[in-house]
Amino acid sequence: MPQLGLGVMINMLGGNEESIEALRNGMGKEIAALFLGEDFVLHFVFADGYKMGILDAGQSCCESRWMSTDDDLPYYVGTFLQDIRVQDGPDIPSSEEHQTQFLKITTSKGVFTMVTHVEHNGYYGGFSVVARKE
Repeated sequence: MPQLGLGVMINMLGGNEESIEALRNGMGKEIAALFLGEDFVLHFVFADGYKMGILDAGQSCCESRWMSTDDDLPYYVGTFLQDIRVQDGPDIPSSEEHQTQFLKITTSKGVFTMVTHVEHNGYYGGFSVVARKE
């Protein structure tokens, strides 16, 4: 198991009150827009105007982090956000360490899955998935 990166450790020490508040404000609301930005943030816009982003905020110096999905995000527009869960994913064979973690988002129309990725040289790693008000 690789060591946790400094960014991940700092976020672990800082608590998660901001994430809890952002998620609480989005739960049960109708999703008016949903997209994965070029910034690798999953952006939610809700029918009442509230905006929330979900991202992996564990960035340390010598690693690459990104988010991807194979699901059709526009399919979930007009549904209601019900739950968000994080689940460990497999390590992917590559020339460097490549870890994954799944973000399972439950809506009134079903579940879609986002995959967070981190590639590093073995001295970094781990995930710090957070939600924030935008």
